Amino acid sequence: MTVVMSCCVASGTCLPVVIVRIGRTMAVMKLKLDLHDIYNRGGDIDRALREIIDEAITKKAPLVEIIPGKGSDALKKHVLRFLDQKEIKTLYHRVEKDSSNFGRVFVHFRWK
Repeated sequence: MTVVMSCCVASGTCLPVVIVRIGRTMAVMKLKLDLHDIYNRGGDIDRALREIIDEAITKKAPLVEIIPGKGSDALKKHVLRFLDQKEIKTLYHRVEKDSSNFGRVFVHFRWK
């Protein structure tokens, strides 16, 4: 059974959370951030990215999907530059650019 719920973060941005039932337990599988609504507000983009990373850390989510869209690629470059910052890079395991959909970036976390 899969359930999609909405989770609102401090800035008021609501994010869909996918929850999958595995046996008797429910596990959060992915957090998702769609940047289409705030594509032209740099400060809001950085804030939303930081909040989704913090949310993943708090909930120990293994995966965050960030959707910058397929526009001019400037927003995707902004996201990748944000993720490449030294203090942010230490928080996640790896970044994956979706080969089948270049308007999407996955951030993987490893929890012990």
